[in-house]
Formats: sequence, C-alpha cells, structure tokens
Amino acid sequence: MALKQLTLRGFDKELERRLRHEAQVDGVSLNRAALKLIRRGAGLDSAVPSNAVGSGLDHLIGTWSEFDERSLRNATAVFERVDEDFWR
Repeated sequence: MALKQLTLRGFDKELERRLRHEAQVDGVSLNRAALKLIRRGAGLDSAVPSNAVGSGLDHLIGTWSEFDERSLRNATAVFERVDEDFWR
C-alpha cells in the first residue's frame, strides 16, 4: 500500500527557499517540488547524473584503523612528489 500523505515539519529558511525556488522554476506545487527533491536525495531520480555522490561506500566509513591510514599514506607518498624533469 502506497503512503498517501505525510506531514513534514521543521523546514528551515534555506530549505524553504530552495523548495519554493524548485516549485517556481518547474511551475509545480510545493508538494510536487518536495517529492522531486526527496526522490533526488534518496537516489531514486534517474535524472541525477551518474557521477553524483552516493552512499555506496557508506559501510566503509569509520572502519579504517590508524595502521590502515599510515599504510595508505606511505604507499601513496610517491604521488605527492613533483617530477621536475616532467615540467621542463
């Protein structure tokens, strides 16, 4: 069964402005604009570019140890050096 109605509270001024702007630009109601933004934020809008930031790697957040970080930094340190001969 589809959710027919949902009441949202707590819109700050910035979000309200964005919502009203989206509605005006698209020529739609605030409700339709809100649904559009919610779908986009949930990653359900196919119009969102494929390079948009997603949540596919969220499960990795906070899983590295200090040792893992040091290992990565040591392994990639060579990429921090500028090859002066290349730029001549």
